[in-house]
Amino acid sequence: MTRGNSTARAAGIVTVVVAALLGSAYALGRSLVPDQVPGLSTGATTRADGPHYADQPGGSEPSGTPSASTGPAETGQDGSAPGAGTDNLFGAHATSGSPRLALTFDDGPDPRYTPQVLALLREYDVHATFCVVGENAQNHPDLIQAIVNEGHTLCNHSWHHDVGLGARSADAIRADLLRTNAAIRAAVPNAPIVWYRQPGGAWTYPVVSVARQLGMTPLHWSVDPSDWELPGAGKITATVLTQAEPGSVVLLHDAGGNRQGTVDALRRILPDLTARFELEALPTDPT
Repeated sequence: MTRGNSTARAAGIVTVVVAALLGSAYALGRSLVPDQVPGLSTGATTRADGPHYADQPGGSEPSGTPSASTGPAETGQDGSAPGAGTDNLFGAHATSGSPRLALTFDDGPDPRYTPQVLALLREYDVHATFCVVGENAQNHPDLIQAIVNEGHTLCNHSWHHDVGLGARSADAIRADLLRTNAAIRAAVPNAPIVWYRQPGGAWTYPVVSVARQLGMTPLHWSVDPSDWELPGAGKITATVLTQAEPGSVVLLHDAGGNRQGTVDALRRILPDLTARFELEALPTDPT
């Protein structure tokens, strides 16, 4: 064998050894890196189909931007939700405007719960404000009459609790509010209707503007125990009693679903509130 052949053979052996060592190092490195586990979050959102409460203010479609309701309120109700912050009220009143506290009841009247609420208010000599849905007023004119006869204030709450009403044309909004007023006045012709509460608290400039043109003051709230979520009488009671302060407008419901928890909470709430505050029905001549 010549010297040149020996040198070439040695170089070949070295090359093979180096290649083997590099291959081993690569395999070892790969073994130290965990495999990608399918389904683990990488920080990117790939789905937008999580739960969304359709009847809340962007707060209540609730939403910054509510979706339209197609029927009576039976599942979603007014309450805190995206878009229901004070920056989105467009001038709607969230307090009573006085040191007195105002109880408000939405979505009625309902023959199961409204009479119970009226009986409790009567027992404690408290007047409140009832934000009534037009179709319910039409179906239960006797309850509208009872509300007024007992000294409570009425509030227009749209024809069928349409959370998306504020996104409609001014003519559509006006027709809805006028239809609701007509149903109320069919039961109580001379009763003043000077307040309007937008379903879901989903206020927009057009709905506030039309309500004011019709002589109604937009009404929001400042204390919301989310009784539409059926949290139980204990939680409803605790929320109202801990958050109430002079001038509060308390949001409760006497219709729109099972409201027995609200009625039971009211039985606990009234003794405490009447001992601490003056309670009032919102005035029929708001400024």
